[in-house]
Amino acid sequence: MARFAALAVCAAALLLAVAAGGAAAQGVGSVITQSVYDTMLPNRDNSLCASEFYTYEAFIAAAAAFPSFGTTGSADDVKRELAAFFGQTSHETTGGTQGAADQFEWGYCFKEEITPTSPPYQGRGPIQLTGQSNYQLAGDAIGEDLVGNPDLVAQDPVVSFKTATWFWTTPQGNKPSCQDVAVNRWTPTAADTAAGRVPGYGVITNIINGGLECGTGPNVDRNVDRIGYYTRYCGILGTDAGDNLDCYNQQNFAQA
Repeated sequence: MARFAALAVCAAALLLAVAAGGAAAQGVGSVITQSVYDTMLPNRDNSLCASEFYTYEAFIAAAAAFPSFGTTGSADDVKRELAAFFGQTSHETTGGTQGAADQFEWGYCFKEEITPTSPPYQGRGPIQLTGQSNYQLAGDAIGEDLVGNPDLVAQDPVVSFKTATWFWTTPQGNKPSCQDVAVNRWTPTAADTAAGRVPGYGVITNIINGGLECGTGPNVDRNVDRIGYYTRYCGILGTDAGDNLDCYNQQNFAQA
């Protein structure tokens, strides 16, 4: 009897694993396979980086907690959203060198700020979650006490990816969500139009770091890096990057 019970438990575990694999194959995992993930982020496990932290399994597990992520709109919408997500988060975690031939192959190198700017709520994870209010909001959304234990974002890769996906899919103050912009669900208001904020990847940069990177004129290094990652990933995923990739002439959302 004990042997049969053990076999039943094993069978149940196998079914759960198959079901999880099937879910991944039908969602984000059908576009970002393990092979694609490895191609996009070839240096994430480099000894110079946070080796073996940003695993593919952690990404898929976190994505599953946000069903609309990487599954919304047309096939091209899905690819562009995922390229945009990885473009922005790769810049935030980059270990690349400006102007190097492999500059855009070093995404997901670091899991937290090397020199903390606002401890204990400094930038951590793919989106570099920063500030107590963001830790509070993200923690509430994913069911973790991130205010009491902010280090969890740099210790648990699933939690880390969840904070990035939460930020991506959630409107921030007077800003639309990054996701809504990426999948063309955002319609600029009159104030947006007057401020030069038009649909495209540049507005996502504005949402994330507009105060430092937008409205400052052409060829801002950080804008160039974000765009470089994004266009590389669009090429890998087989989709067009679209228009309005920078925010050089956009006012940031805090201004108007």
